[in-house]
Amino acid sequence: MNTVSATPSIFDTQALSTLKGGLRKDDPKALKAATQQFEAVFLQMVMKSMRAATPQDGMFDSDQTRFYQELLDSQLAQSMSAKGGTGLAAMLERQLSRVDSQPGMEDADGFPLLPAAKGYTLDPRERALPLPGLGGQRPLPLDASPVRPRIPGVPAAVPPPPTSGGTVVPDGQSQNFVRSLWPQALAASRQTGIPPQFLLAQAALESGWGRKEPRLADGRPSYNLFGIKAGANWNGAVAESVTTEYVDGKPERQVERFRAYASYAEAFADHARLLASQPRYAQVLGTNDAAGFARALQNAGYASDPHYAEKLQRVIGSPALSMSG
Repeated sequence: MNTVSATPSIFDTQALSTLKGGLRKDDPKALKAATQQFEAVFLQMVMKSMRAATPQDGMFDSDQTRFYQELLDSQLAQSMSAKGGTGLAAMLERQLSRVDSQPGMEDADGFPLLPAAKGYTLDPRERALPLPGLGGQRPLPLDASPVRPRIPGVPAAVPPPPTSGGTVVPDGQSQNFVRSLWPQALAASRQTGIPPQFLLAQAALESGWGRKEPRLADGRPSYNLFGIKAGANWNGAVAESVTTEYVDGKPERQVERFRAYASYAEAFADHARLLASQPRYAQVLGTNDAAGFARALQNAGYASDPHYAEKLQRVIGSPALSMSG
């Protein structure tokens, strides 16, 4: 789908509405066009400042010539931006559609994290962190004492994640995800011989624990938790959504068509039929080993992500799934 023309015109009255429609659908081409429009506005402001600094008392200077000069500058800014311009649009596009493809950079829920910061061992007898520049003041306490001296310029300490007996407790989103979909996972497990925890882990990875489920054009949920695309043989409803595909090992943002179901039970049943009916998934069926299940899915080509098996194993070992069952 072409969102905008190669060289946009300032007289195209439909371009703005087309651009808005593309952005509502998360179309990568619309994002590119929006960043180019931003750069064009910036270039137009630069040229307007340059014109203002130039003497305007020539023989042919008039309100009419200045009007057409502004139109020319606007079109010139559009053309420059569409052809690369200053590189501002490309930088903004990368920032807004950045995809972190480095392995080991996601948490158990499948969301990107920053690299782990270096830790420092503290003397357990001190239970305090000395801060520079405080002179003879007492160090900042690190224990759970409710009495903590407030030091100007030092932010309040962030409480640690909740624990139970030394084990990290899963967040509410992942707990609700597992609890609500456990019956559907059990039913699919009986069809495939795959442990329900493994099926829930794959659903969590593909949908971001239900947060990134594709939606229909009217905003209704598609109930597609496994990222199953709508091929030529699919006769049901379809939800279009932006997804990340890896081409030659590099991530690319694409708009894909996904199958839409009437319920999560239907989604799990269709996923089970897919695994059971395709010969390439023969090694996946009946697998009770987490690493073997993850590797078999990746080797069968379920996803283009080269680190799919590693990510799936981490989700299988997440607190929400290790406490299930």
